[in-house]
Parts: sequence; structure tokens; C-alpha cells
Amino acid sequence: MEIIRFADTHPEPWRNGGGITRELASHPKAASAQDGSWDWRVSIADVSKAGDFSAFPGMERVITLIDGELLLLTVDGAEHPLEKYRPFRFSGDAASSATLPTGDIRDLNVIARTGAFKGYTSIVEISKKRPHPVFEGQLAILLEGKATVTQGVAETPDADAPPASPGEPVELARYDAVVGSDVASPEISGRGFVAVVSIDRA
Repeated sequence: MEIIRFADTHPEPWRNGGGITRELASHPKAASAQDGSWDWRVSIADVSKAGDFSAFPGMERVITLIDGELLLLTVDGAEHPLEKYRPFRFSGDAASSATLPTGDIRDLNVIARTGAFKGYTSIVEISKKRPHPVFEGQLAILLEGKATVTQGVAETPDADAPPASPGEPVELARYDAVVGSDVASPEISGRGFVAVVSIDRA
């Protein structure tokens, strides 16, 4: 079971200097967060002043406000008010800028190379009674609340074998990300909200 701890990520300035980004995951992993050689990337950005967003030619973006009340995003001249937990998709080729009517914000960014990958973001409310599984090709990021993750139980081909027990629960901190798997898929439970990011091959 793999957990990406937000506390271990490193803040990187935007290419245009308008904000700070912390990368959670990218593919291929060896690619630099700054040179755009990756095919997809999941990151969290802090925005504290109005201004232009960096352009990502040949990419498609999904942005989700995860802290703060409102982000007013302008894409190719059209204004889009983005409220908390409402993902918005737009082209990385577009001229985009933002204003902050209610103050500083933090957003979740999913950027994928057009024609190669497709990124999706869903906001899910978790519960203690029904653990939420995280599958291959997904990241589950704790946005608010308290949650733990346990290693799921892999199916065994031997019907006579005793059932395996799930692993011990591991506590998640805010913005920690759980990497999904189709083998003994990790399961998140608790109270709060997670962002489930899915990266599919186009």
C-alpha cells in the first residue's frame, strides 16, 4: 500500500511566478515538474494573488477548488466562477487567468496529455460504515475530515483457504494521497471528503 504524504512534497514556484505548486504524482516519474515532459500530473497549488495561469500546450486540465470560497477563472475571455469541490475542465492551450474575490485559495490540478490520457476528478463523502476502495489508476486525496486507510484483502484462488484479514488502519493527514491498486485495493474510511482522481489511457 502506497501513501503519498503531503508533508513530504516540495513547493515549486509556477513557471510564471504566480503561485506555488506541490506535485503529488506524475508520469513518467522521472520527468521534471518544471519542464512539462510528463504525460500527466496531479498537484495542489496555492494561489494568493490574481494573475495569469501557466499555459500547458497539448494538455487538458481539470481544476478543483479545495480550500477557499471562490475562484473566478477566465478562460479565453470567458469567466467561470468556480466554487468549492466543483471540478472544471479546460484546455491547457487556452489563455487563462484568475482573480480571488474572497481571498487566498488552494486548488487541485489534474493535467493530462491530450490524446494520450484523460483525467477525471470526483469528490466523494466517506463514511466509517462503508469503506471506499481505491483502484488501479486512481489517487484518493483526503480533503477534509479524519480518515484511515487499510490494505484491502486480495482474493485467493483456494476456496478452502481461510479468509485473509485486512491490514492495520493507517491514519491520513489532510491532503495525503492513497495510490490505488486492483490487487488488495486500499480502502478509506472515516468522516469527511476525498478527491478521487482517475487517470485513464485515451
